[in-house]
Amino acid sequence: MHLPLTTLLTLLPAVALAQSGSGRTTRYWDCCKPSCAWPGKGPAPVRTCDRNDNPLNDGGNTRSGCDAGGGAYMCSNQSPWAVSDDLAYGWAAVNIAGSNERQWCCACYELTFTSGPVAGKRMIVQASNTGGDLGNNHFDIAMPGGGVGLFNACTDQYGAPPNGWGQRYGGISSRSECDAFPEKLKAGCYWRFDWFMNADNPNVNWRQVSCPAELAERSGCSR
Repeated sequence: MHLPLTTLLTLLPAVALAQSGSGRTTRYWDCCKPSCAWPGKGPAPVRTCDRNDNPLNDGGNTRSGCDAGGGAYMCSNQSPWAVSDDLAYGWAAVNIAGSNERQWCCACYELTFTSGPVAGKRMIVQASNTGGDLGNNHFDIAMPGGGVGLFNACTDQYGAPPNGWGQRYGGISSRSECDAFPEKLKAGCYWRFDWFMNADNPNVNWRQVSCPAELAERSGCSR
């Protein structure tokens, strides 16, 4: 069957949204400017904030707080939250097999957890970052207290310990540790132990979906 070019072009968005697979998750919160916040990587740069958590209107051009003299950081409102008992929204650093930043920055993915205490729950994450140390189909979910990983701007922004809160990889280990967090990060920290049930890197089935308005409004970007 041969379809007219106009019909094929109409179908392209649906084909793009059909991207799916299985993968794994980890967790992090490094306070750094996300990679997708630089110009030219997505439809628009992901919104960043200054050291006092005020949104920057800089077109994505401020140097990351992870670099010497930088002043752009992750905004606290890009923490995860529960929409219902079995659905949450948030952000993640991603690496999608066969894709690249220009395709995944600001795209949204529905993760259905397939292991651990959250098996069966779903989370829609927006790709705000890229992890150079991530494997294929890997979602590094941003959650305060999840560990700074390779980079750390939390000490500069919030006065966190030199390796961030808790272990550098994995972060804190108990809900009570969230009590000492900066006020704006507490809700996202508690989320890990409440809705996310302190799951440790659960596996997922994932598929690309349209971004919920709530995520696009906070990040300033959407596909």
